[in-house]
Amino acid sequence: MAIEGNQNESGVTDRIRLGMVGGGNDAFIGAVHRIASRIDDRYELVAGALSSTAEKSQASGRALGLDEDRIYDDFKAMAIREARLKNGIEAVSIVTPNHVHYKASIEFLKRGIHVICDKPLTSTLPDAKKLVAAAEKSDALFILTHNYTGYPMVRHAREMVANGELGNLRVIQVEYPQDWLSVEQDFKQAEWRTDPERSGAGGCTGDIGTHAFNLACFISGLEVESLCADIQAFVEGRKVDDNAHVMLRYAGGARGMLWASQVAPGNENALRVRIYGDKGGIEWAQEDPNYLWYTPFGEPKRLLTRNGAGAGDAAARMSRIPPGHPEGYLEGFANIYSEAADAIVAARDGKSVSDDVVYPTVHDGLRGVQFIDACVRSSGRDGAWVSF
Repeated sequence: MAIEGNQNESGVTDRIRLGMVGGGNDAFIGAVHRIASRIDDRYELVAGALSSTAEKSQASGRALGLDEDRIYDDFKAMAIREARLKNGIEAVSIVTPNHVHYKASIEFLKRGIHVICDKPLTSTLPDAKKLVAAAEKSDALFILTHNYTGYPMVRHAREMVANGELGNLRVIQVEYPQDWLSVEQDFKQAEWRTDPERSGAGGCTGDIGTHAFNLACFISGLEVESLCADIQAFVEGRKVDDNAHVMLRYAGGARGMLWASQVAPGNENALRVRIYGDKGGIEWAQEDPNYLWYTPFGEPKRLLTRNGAGAGDAAARMSRIPPGHPEGYLEGFANIYSEAADAIVAARDGKSVSDDVVYPTVHDGLRGVQFIDACVRSSGRDGAWVSF
C-alpha cells in the first residue's frame, strides 16, 4: 500500500505511537498484530500492558525492547499515564481474550486514544452495546480487526457487487471449517476459547463464525435480518459450541447459509465464500487468496488474479507486490492497520479521511456479537427463526 500522512524533514512518515494490551510472550495473535503494524512502517510500538500477570508483562516488554517505564502491569495504569505523557501513545492494540475487550477499550476511548481491537467486539451483547455508545461518545477512532476484509480479492469482490456485476443478489454461501479442536486440547489458545467466562457464549460461533458472518456481509453489502441456527458441542464436556449450521435471511430477499466448525478433520483454515446474483456468481477461498472465480451467467468461468488480469483499483490499492507472488494472512492484517493509520493521521491533522479507506468499525463488531447471541437463542429454541 502507498504510505500517506505526515512526513518529517527526511521524508519518512511520522510513525503512530502504538501501545498494546495483551500479546505477551507465546501469544500468537499479539505477534501477528505487531508484524501487521510494521509491514507498511506506519506504527512504532512504544508501550504495553502485555499480560494479565505483572511478571509476564514485564518480561514480555523487555523482550520487545520497550523502555522500562513504558511497560505496565495493567491496562488501566497504562491508559492513565500514557494519556498524560507529551509523547504518549496515540493508538492501542487490544489483543486479549474476548472478556477483556470491553473494559480495556473503555479505558482508552475515554482518554481519546484510538483503539484497534481484535474480534469479536466483546464477550456479551450488553457490553457490546455499551462499547458502541462509548465509541460514539469518544473523539477516538475504533477499528475492529476483521483481517479477511483486507485481502485484495475480497475488496475486488466487494467492488464487483457494488458495481452491479452480479445483478440482484440471491444466494450467499459462506463456510469456515477448521479441525484443531476435534479433540480436547490442553494449551493456551484452546483453553480460553473453550471457556465461556472468557470467550463468551459462542465458542466456534464467536471465534470463526463471526469472521464468516462479517465477510459475507462485507462483500455483499447486505445485512442479516433473521436467522435460524443449530449449534453443537461435539467434544464431550465442552461448554461452548464447536460446530454451527446457520440459515440466514438478508434484507432485500437474499438467502444464505453459514457453516462454521472446529471439528472438521482435514480443514486447516478453510474460509470460503460464494455469492450468486441474477447476472452471475463469484467464489473466493482464503487458503488460495490471490484468485477470485467469476462466472457471468451463461458464460465460461473466469479466473481473476490479484494485481493482475481482471482485478480493479480496489484490489490494486491493497496489493504490495507483483502478480504471481503470494500475499495472504499477514498482508491482509497489515491492510487493516494501514487503513487505520490513514484514518488516525487524518484525525491527527484535523482532516477528513478518503472515501477509499475502509475498515471494520465498532458497529460491525456489534453486528458480530448480535450474530452470536442470535445463534445461541435460535439453537436454544430448537432452531427457531429469530431476528436481530
